[in-house]
Amino acid sequence: MGSIRYSHKVLESLCVDAFEKFGFSKEEAEQITDVLILADLYNVRSHGTQRIARYHKSIENGAVKVGAKPEIVFETPVSAVIDGHSGMGQLVSVFAMKKAIEKAKKSGVGIISVRNSNHYGIAGYYAKMACDEGLIGMSATNSESICVHTNSKEALLGSNPIAFAFPAEPYPFWFDAATTVVPRGKLEVYGKEDKPLADGWATDENGDVCTDAEHVLKCISDENSCGGILPVGGKKEETGSHKGYGYSMICEIMCSILSLGNTSNHLVREKGHGTETCHSFVAVNPEIFGDANAIKEHLSVFLQELRDAKRADENVPIYTHGEKELRGLKKYLEEGIDVNINTVSEMINMCNYLGIDSTKYLGEVDISNAKQSSYEKEYK
Repeated sequence: MGSIRYSHKVLESLCVDAFEKFGFSKEEAEQITDVLILADLYNVRSHGTQRIARYHKSIENGAVKVGAKPEIVFETPVSAVIDGHSGMGQLVSVFAMKKAIEKAKKSGVGIISVRNSNHYGIAGYYAKMACDEGLIGMSATNSESICVHTNSKEALLGSNPIAFAFPAEPYPFWFDAATTVVPRGKLEVYGKEDKPLADGWATDENGDVCTDAEHVLKCISDENSCGGILPVGGKKEETGSHKGYGYSMICEIMCSILSLGNTSNHLVREKGHGTETCHSFVAVNPEIFGDANAIKEHLSVFLQELRDAKRADENVPIYTHGEKELRGLKKYLEEGIDVNINTVSEMINMCNYLGIDSTKYLGEVDISNAKQSSYEKEYK
């Protein structure tokens, strides 16, 4: 379908203005946007600005409560449980990770479990927050039930991503991945681009492998239907399906079980993605293990040894986790971000709905060949 390239500054301005129109303060709008733009700049487009239309729908139908403030409902020197009160996931999560970082600096460790939040963007943003402070950072979240666990045809778990970041030179170790083969956002991107899914990514209502993104998304959206995305390892134990299933459960335990929040299968699916979502945030000060600088250097040496390993193909370099994202960051800052024409169409219709002049940001765009947007379907 094609795409249009925009500078990150243009997308940033559009998002900030839109979130202010949604009812957030300028500071809140900038914080939410920062999470989305980092996803785009790290080439995690499924969780970047393409999500803005879905966020608006969640605000419109009351899933996200503008003005809600997170509340600490249980606390110790090294831990806390936070109730997000259905606030915007990014705002709840930044609050929570800041609390984890504060505890880690005082007590060595900070572990926070959150309930009643919403979709929070990329998990890696919050792990990076701790890493930028010289700490080890971890973050995880549950999500609406889209994962068909091993030997089931019914989705009861979420994509349940987990992120981990550790300071190192010249690149920190930064890992962020769903515990499903792909996240829901990837299916949305493939659906917009009319691309078939890879074999082993998802199943239909009968439990059979399905490569039609739109059909799988319909299965996920229908509460009475089976089908969904497979865990890391695919469909069978022989290929490691049980491992992805287990990783997803670890995230669920750290997020919804510890916080006494809703597990993935009890999130309110009809209100949008991630309603009443639960998260987990961990910050660890490496100083509780000794000389933090020596530990950082030790990891840096090992990461370089991994990059310098004998290559299977001399023309294909070896990367460590987070390296590609930081290398790509410079490129996208300089060259801009490609936005799918269907996403541009959603943005234009969103602007029309909010009374924003889309041409100020996106220029004059022919969207006649784009798919009908959610705004045309639901708001017109």
